[in-house]
Amino acid sequence: MATPDEVERQHTLLSAAARFETLRTRDALASPPDDEDEFDGFADDMAPLAREEALELLALGEVIARKAAYGRQLSVRSARRAGASWSQIGAALGTSKQAAWEAHNRWIDEQAKQQQDAGHWGLDDDAIDAARTLAGEPDD
Repeated sequence: MATPDEVERQHTLLSAAARFETLRTRDALASPPDDEDEFDGFADDMAPLAREEALELLALGEVIARKAAYGRQLSVRSARRAGASWSQIGAALGTSKQAAWEAHNRWIDEQAKQQQDAGHWGLDDDAIDAARTLAGEPDD
C-alpha cells in the first residue's frame, strides 16, 4: 500500500502532481459497469482505479499538500526577505497578517522539531534563529 512517506520519497512536487492528475482524471472518466465481466472491453486507461491506485491517489494528494505547504512557507520567507509586510503577505495568502504570521511561526517550530528527530531534515539552530528574526512580529 502506498503511504505518503513512501510516495514522497519517490516523487518531486511536479512528478507527484502529474501522477495525481493522471489517476484523478482516469478515476473521473471511468464509468464502472455493473458487471465486472464488462471490464474486458475497457481500455486500461478507462478502467476504474484498482484499490492500490485509489490508495496511491490519496497518498499523492497528501504529498502534494505537504510539499505545497512547505513551498508556501519558503515563499513567505522570500517575501519577508524582499521587504513585504505581514499585511501584504496575509493579503497574498487570502488571510489576515496575524494568521499568516502564526502559520509561518508554526512552520519554523516544526522545522526546529524535525531537525531534532533522527532521520528528518529541518533547519538547524542558526537557521531557526535567522528565520525567527526575519519573521519579526505581525505588526511589521
